[in-house]
Amino acid sequence: MSNAAKDRIEALGKQLSPATTSSNGASAPKRIAGPSNGPRLAGKVAIITGTNSPLGIGRAAAHQFAESGARALYLCDFDDSHLAAHQRELRQLYPAVDVHVRRFDAADEAAVKGVVDEAVKQYGRLDVFFANAGVVGTPAHFKDVEKSEFMKVMETNAASVFLAAKHAAPAMTQLSPPSTKPTPSGSIIATASVAGLRSNAGPTAYSAAKAAVISMAQTCAYQLAGTGVRVNAVCPGIIETGMTSPTFAAARARGTERKIGQLNPLKRGGQADEVARVALFLASDEASYVNGQAWAVDGGLSAGHPFVPGKIA
Repeated sequence: MSNAAKDRIEALGKQLSPATTSSNGASAPKRIAGPSNGPRLAGKVAIITGTNSPLGIGRAAAHQFAESGARALYLCDFDDSHLAAHQRELRQLYPAVDVHVRRFDAADEAAVKGVVDEAVKQYGRLDVFFANAGVVGTPAHFKDVEKSEFMKVMETNAASVFLAAKHAAPAMTQLSPPSTKPTPSGSIIATASVAGLRSNAGPTAYSAAKAAVISMAQTCAYQLAGTGVRVNAVCPGIIETGMTSPTFAAARARGTERKIGQLNPLKRGGQADEVARVALFLASDEASYVNGQAWAVDGGLSAGHPFVPGKIA
């Protein structure tokens, strides 16, 4: 190592503000979040939309949040056919977590505001809003899709994220009693898709809505500058959920399941839990410096341009 490099490292060391000093006098790194091996959402209150599907990302996220010490969870969906069962399951597994279920359309502004207000009234805080609700819409060529269908997809997938940010962000800055939050903070996470990053991964309306979600995460992050509220998007690839289960089921029936995900470097489809763990990280203080980002959880699909080796021409 050159003398110049050594001088730079020594100068950098002098600039760091140690949080603690060990018994031998060595300085420990300054820490923002709690222990990495402890509960990552201890005491936090979270709202999750799109939680009804037994195979869904929303339900998987609820389990991750509960296991990581969340104080309270609100499971929300327009379809409530499985919500009560999810509630019973979570209460049995994690009795210290308050689990509430709410049936409403994630694009209904009054309903979104209502669940946010309820969380703040009951717990004095809101820390996480995972805007996960979404629909794929009609899998057809754009020339065959009616405007009303296009707008419905935009409402459910994009307007719901706008409403989540609109009402959750101000609530996350509140420190009213009996809150124990020392400073305003919060994490808004939106489910986008690789279809919002690249073309040819979904129908036109779906892709347009997911691109809008990514743009909102970036724009809202800047408009919330200085508030302590972060906004990020997760962009799943081909994940086995209630939305994609017909594809997986058909492939298994034909014996071609190995072809699912064949265009990504991992050569497989993903599971809801793999996306939920990224959502958990973004929800936690461990992601305190992650803001305005679109995190692809796609096995590497969006990292390159799909082609079949040896068959370019």
